[in-house]
Amino acid sequence: MEELYPEPGTETNPKRPLLLTILCILTFIGSGLNLFSSFLITIFYNTFQSVAGDISKAFNLPTMDMILNAKPAFFLVSSFIYAFSALGAFEMWKLRKRGFHLYAVSQLLLIMMPMYFFKLPVPSVPDVIFSGIFIILYSANLKHMS
Repeated sequence: MEELYPEPGTETNPKRPLLLTILCILTFIGSGLNLFSSFLITIFYNTFQSVAGDISKAFNLPTMDMILNAKPAFFLVSSFIYAFSALGAFEMWKLRKRGFHLYAVSQLLLIMMPMYFFKLPVPSVPDVIFSGIFIILYSANLKHMS
């Protein structure tokens, strides 16, 4: 009988907080688009190099040099890490703490990966700030996860 009529105040299906829902949706969008684009660049690497090179020359975009010099492995590894980031968000969507850890590790790898592939001395400040904000906001929702 107790299963049919739970005690007042006990929830059988915990409700996901609005902030967590918004963060997960933003992560699905961001990680999903990056996963898709990185994977397509990996598959069509030569075409990407040609088109991106033409765009860089036409609009005089010297900042694209780093991406134009990236090897296909950079985009392939990015694809996998973005997939794990999205998987982490999916786990948090289902209120599972392991998703937070998966997401946080993925973000740290995404921050450090350009340092490895491009031999940069420091990570990108905007990447650190943006990922840091998301990790902090996600961590504020850990109490709602099991």
